[in-house]
Amino acid sequence: MKKVTILIPCYNEEGSLDALYEALKELMDTQTDYAWEVLMVNDGSKDRTLDIIKQLREKDRRICYVSLSRNFGKENAMLAGFDYATGDCMVIMDADLQHPPTAIPDMLEKWEEGYEDVYAKRITRGKESWLRKRFSLLYYHMLQQATRVEILENVGDFRLLDRKCINALKELRETQRYTKGMYCWIGFKKHEIWFEQGDRFAGKSSFNFLRLLNLAIDGVTSFTTAPLRLATILGGIVSLVAFAFMCYVLFTTLVWGDPVQGYPTLMTVILFLGGVQLLSLGIIGEYLGRIFYETKERPVYIVGESALGE
Repeated sequence: MKKVTILIPCYNEEGSLDALYEALKELMDTQTDYAWEVLMVNDGSKDRTLDIIKQLREKDRRICYVSLSRNFGKENAMLAGFDYATGDCMVIMDADLQHPPTAIPDMLEKWEEGYEDVYAKRITRGKESWLRKRFSLLYYHMLQQATRVEILENVGDFRLLDRKCINALKELRETQRYTKGMYCWIGFKKHEIWFEQGDRFAGKSSFNFLRLLNLAIDGVTSFTTAPLRLATILGGIVSLVAFAFMCYVLFTTLVWGDPVQGYPTLMTVILFLGGVQLLSLGIIGEYLGRIFYETKERPVYIVGESALGE
């Protein structure tokens, strides 16, 4: 009998875990052709998330958990799930019920047909502001244009991965992770299904605008060097414009005797060139910082305690 692991990263999800379990229990009890494992990764939650997971474990041994020693972030928590999952395939989903368990049978059907990465594409994005939706779509468009790897638009972590994909992702041990890009980078045979994203069952998302911006920067710097190339091109353009302006000033001074422009012109040029230099240094610093973190070779996560399948 094939085994399916459902990986659920959890961070302060005490309000939704009971409802999530009931939905998963109904799924597992009806899909009797598979053995099931629900692997919850507690990412250093500050509420009763771990206690509730332990209670669920006591009444249903299909519930397994790995509790990290602190909050390492969702990307690293998912890597812990890749390491500890024992299924022939794995379904990744959020704990807030925005990802409906009712879509999992469709994923399994495509998996049985031979697809190794069955990703769920959102029909709608739920209760998101118009501005956030626009920024998200613009970001994916820019990332797609900048990288050589196809980044799937409007697709999150809700997907089924074959054991081949899981093993491939386990080999990618970088600390500055952008898993949405890694899914595409590893390749394998992919297929999409569509689902209606729900609203959060309880609580609010921990991904505020600043954290989403950091994730976007990680995505860009992890999969393309386009910003460095852009800084080079921008520096070349500015140099050419500055040289042309210098020639213009010399020509007008020698031919017509016009005096060189004074303080306003000088300050404008200095501030503009200074801004370009700081922008270029900032881009270089982003990549240099990632090299700094990777050379430390620290573990991506640390496990505090766990209870796995028997």
